[in-house]
Amino acid sequence: MWEFRSVNFWRAVFAEFFGTMFFVFFGMGAALRWTAGPQHVLHVALCFGLAAATLVQCVGHVSGGHINPAVTFAYLVGSQMSFFRAVFYMAAQCLGALAGAAVLYGVTPGNMRGNMAMNTLQPGISLTTATTVEVFLTMQLVVCIFAVTDERRNGRLGSAALSIGFSVTIGHLMGMYYTGAGMNPARSFAPAMLFRNFINHWVNTLTPPGIAERLATLKGSRAPESEGQQDPRREPIELKTQAL
Repeated sequence: MWEFRSVNFWRAVFAEFFGTMFFVFFGMGAALRWTAGPQHVLHVALCFGLAAATLVQCVGHVSGGHINPAVTFAYLVGSQMSFFRAVFYMAAQCLGALAGAAVLYGVTPGNMRGNMAMNTLQPGISLTTATTVEVFLTMQLVVCIFAVTDERRNGRLGSAALSIGFSVTIGHLMGMYYTGAGMNPARSFAPAMLFRNFINHWVNTLTPPGIAERLATLKGSRAPESEGQQDPRREPIELKTQAL
């Protein structure tokens, strides 16, 4: 708890807020659909990757430049940071992402907002497939970050920030065809929170079917369905195809 009284700690927390806010603002801004036709995947992937590289370079010396709750969690599991710091980092990242998405929402014309580049499953992609893809996308990013920032590694060449940016780029180049390439829970959380739509949110993807309904029933927030009513889980669900 000594960190709570440290000025450097709060500078680091604000740096995570700042970095994630700008990452979401620029990345999601590039993913908006301004013209009809297919999504320009390379355009979106490069913007997310360059934004990640730029912001890691900007705030890396202050906070480590995580700008991603999944990266912070990996550092926590790897005993690279305290639980107290990790909680504040993840809270700052989610709030920063929400702030960036809110500003983008405010400056974007209403007819161009769409679903604000919300992560959605592509047609024919099951929850199991989506979960597997997201695990691999996030894993390669975390491995890259650990590899390029390891102080014990001899002969490190090139820019760590640029390597991380390339990792984000290749993740989007592949993952956008499956899930929209979340890779970052804060980035996925922001548009879902703005529209109060968590249907295809990454948390729901990892939640076993039926758990949410059972918890709601136990809390008394919804009435149990009658025996004659059709189970809505058996009805086909139309998934929107907009990437990110």
